[in-house]
Amino acid sequence: MDSEKAQNIPYHVGIIMDGNRRWAKEKGLPSLEGHRRGYEKVKKVGEWCRKKGVKILTLWAFSTENWNRAPKEVNYLMRLLKFAVSKKEIKTLVKDKIRLQIIGQRERLPKDLQKAIREAEEMTKEGKEGILNLALSYGGHAEIIEAIKKIIKKGTEAKDVTEELIDENLWTAGLSYPDLIIRTSGEQRTSGFLMWQSVYSELYFSKKHWPDFSEEDLDLAFADYGKRERRFGK
Repeated sequence: MDSEKAQNIPYHVGIIMDGNRRWAKEKGLPSLEGHRRGYEKVKKVGEWCRKKGVKILTLWAFSTENWNRAPKEVNYLMRLLKFAVSKKEIKTLVKDKIRLQIIGQRERLPKDLQKAIREAEEMTKEGKEGILNLALSYGGHAEIIEAIKKIIKKGTEAKDVTEELIDENLWTAGLSYPDLIIRTSGEQRTSGFLMWQSVYSELYFSKKHWPDFSEEDLDLAFADYGKRERRFGK
């Protein structure tokens, strides 16, 4: 990889995978088919990012607000997520030495999904080549509230609360902040995704619905990122 290309590759990429239902509606297909196609795209994007040199990929798969959707859709998504972390699907991560980490309100997930997550994380725990974060029942407010609760439980005094302490109690503890956040489907907001961590993330918005997002679209996002001057407030 030449130096110019390397500069275009963010170390940590976060993606708000938006537009599965809109994609299905435009195609005259059931919304559940949109989610299925969206999952197929997850596998492709993960491989594209790995090949390009991304070391941490965080995908927002299910938000805290998504629990308010129709029970049929929520149940389907829970089954799809269970399949996504099954031994059959995780074997590729094991082969590529990618560690899987789930961030979010695990306790709200179905018990069988929680069990499958624990097994998948155990299977991939030795992965040293990269990290795949799946944000499930995730919300930026929920993450910060949980971090505050952890700090209070430890008996920390107000004067001792620092940015570093909050970092240590987030679901992403120990990980670098995202360099680039991509949102698909034309919406130009982050909706609380990695709210604390994204303070200096570069943002890129694609009009493509998630199932239509291509490797060329990813390259366009990286090329745009590579042109930006990151000053971090200095």
